[in-house]
Amino acid sequence: MSRPEHQAPPEIYYGDAEAKKYTQNTRNKQIQADMTYRALELLNLPSDEPAFLLDIGCGSGLSGEILEEEGHIWAGVDIAPSMLEVALERDINGDLFLQDIGQGFGFRPGSFDGAISISVLQWLLNAETSHPTSSPPHRLTRFFTTLHSALRNPSRAVFQFYPTSDDQIQLITSIAQKAGFGGGVVVDYPNSKKARKVFLCLFVGGGGMQQQMPKGIDGEDDEQVRFERRREKERKRDVSGKRKNMKDKDWILKKKELYRQRGKEGVPRDSKFTGRRRKPIF
Repeated sequence: MSRPEHQAPPEIYYGDAEAKKYTQNTRNKQIQADMTYRALELLNLPSDEPAFLLDIGCGSGLSGEILEEEGHIWAGVDIAPSMLEVALERDINGDLFLQDIGQGFGFRPGSFDGAISISVLQWLLNAETSHPTSSPPHRLTRFFTTLHSALRNPSRAVFQFYPTSDDQIQLITSIAQKAGFGGGVVVDYPNSKKARKVFLCLFVGGGGMQQQMPKGIDGEDDEQVRFERRREKERKRDVSGKRKNMKDKDWILKKKELYRQRGKEGVPRDSKFTGRRRKPIF
């Protein structure tokens, strides 16, 4: 199975020029945005408060920008220094970490309210060396075990990925379940060769109630609804790609408080002017 055009290779030998070219490609950006919005739908986060999310395989921050526009705080990990360098040049706001996810994470337990990953998970099926600890099962076990620990209870993690066989899906799902996750696979447009997308939707806990598996998108009616939602989101952006609508005071206070809880420095103090619209000077 050939790699889709927008699916960036994970290895560290992704050069600076290639990283910038990938990031600037309009089609790549559009596909990345569509899959990020879908991953957020599957995360099913509360709509009235910001969340602290982990972007696994964040690359140059294309998904992270959308997370921020949707009102969330995020941190990203990626194995490619060149992609992270492009992210820094683009002045994105997420915290970035150079990380081989197959070695596992070192985050404190319960650090994140959720996680997303776009076009990355399948790379853990590649053995780095012939050593037993570099085998796909070992790498997947380290990955899912440490990720499960890093997520709060309850929460979700959503992975869009490109399996080449049902055996690969079974291997990934079974190891995730052994690490403590619930959930399973969601397939959008299962009868379409071009539009078909596979998502692994994993659950941590559930507050005493079993989380319900989301449904995949089956046909044209669902696709039209999603198109209208996407078009509405685009209307809310200005030419710079940022949202036009201002957030209210309560939303801003919640986000600032979440920043403080996460130990972020330089968070502005609350005042009577917080959330107030500025009057035009001309």
